Amino acid sequence: MEWNVLYSKQEQPTIEQIEAFVNSELWQKLDRILQENFKTKPKLEHSSCSWQPGWNIKYKKSGKSLCILYPMKDYFIVNVVVNESEMHEAEALISLCSEYVQDVFANTKVGIGRKSVMFDVENDETLKAIIGLIELRANALGLIK
Repeated sequence: MEWNVLYSKQEQPTIEQIEAFVNSELWQKLDRILQENFKTKPKLEHSSCSWQPGWNIKYKKSGKSLCILYPMKDYFIVNVVVNESEMHEAEALISLCSEYVQDVFANTKVGIGRKSVMFDVENDETLKAIIGLIELRANALGLIK
């Protein structure tokens, strides 16, 4: 069953229900890194957007978005925004990553001075790239001292 059907807008899932649906150690690993390294907590929000409707999990620091996680059956999607000011550093980082990560980044169009990149997280290599982009974003936003 699809995520947005399983939990309607009126029925907010628990973190435990999300973890069971995603069924990925990578989910817990990213959550732990975001909470410990960036001192942020997951915030569940419901979205009606046509691309990925349903409950998602946002991680923000000082009101600035670090990333959004979208639960999928047995994996998850991470959305990270790369602003124009971060683009050269992000491109350098991405050039060292897997072909999948490079393709997703290259095929994401720039809009309003930024890329909103969506990665399917199914392995450690992709997760490592995402963590690098989140660190880059946090530095650019002045969230890491």
